[in-house]
Amino acid sequence: MKFKKLKLSGLVLITPDVFTDSRGFFMESYNKKTFSQNGITVNFVQDNHSFSQKNVLRGLHFQKPPFAQDKLVSVIRGRVLDVAVDIRPDSPTFGKWQAVILSAKNHRLFFIPQGFAHGFLALSSHVDFVYKCSQLYHPQADAGLRWNDPKIGIDWSVKNPIVSDKDKNQPLLSQIKSNLS
Repeated sequence: MKFKKLKLSGLVLITPDVFTDSRGFFMESYNKKTFSQNGITVNFVQDNHSFSQKNVLRGLHFQKPPFAQDKLVSVIRGRVLDVAVDIRPDSPTFGKWQAVILSAKNHRLFFIPQGFAHGFLALSSHVDFVYKCSQLYHPQADAGLRWNDPKIGIDWSVKNPIVSDKDKNQPLLSQIKSNLS
């Protein structure tokens, strides 16, 4: 596995070793020891799986402390534009975003630590998106940011994504900054 630290502190793009032959492929998608040796010492406690059609945009989601989640995300069918936004109030990169392409073809995993909002846009007709979380889901801690907040300025590369009513009505970053710690 190759671990690449990205420009926003804490974000890591992971490229697993993939072994292919005439039958298909094999890869190790998570190994606690290997992750630990590369600075990711998270105890994952929940796995999630979502299905989306092309142009579905999910996010930007996070859980508020003390139930904030680290996430390890990947795509097992299709292709997405995956985005993390720094929402750590004291971070020098507060409000900045990082995007990566995750797909069943490239097998990449994206580690997103606590303190980031997360979302993705389905770029293919069918997307199966899976992720591990370091905290169980707590409805009272569920929170989000508006996907098209102009202060954040994410280039989603699509004009009219399919967005849930909940995600359309999330607050702007400027409205939640004081409630993030």
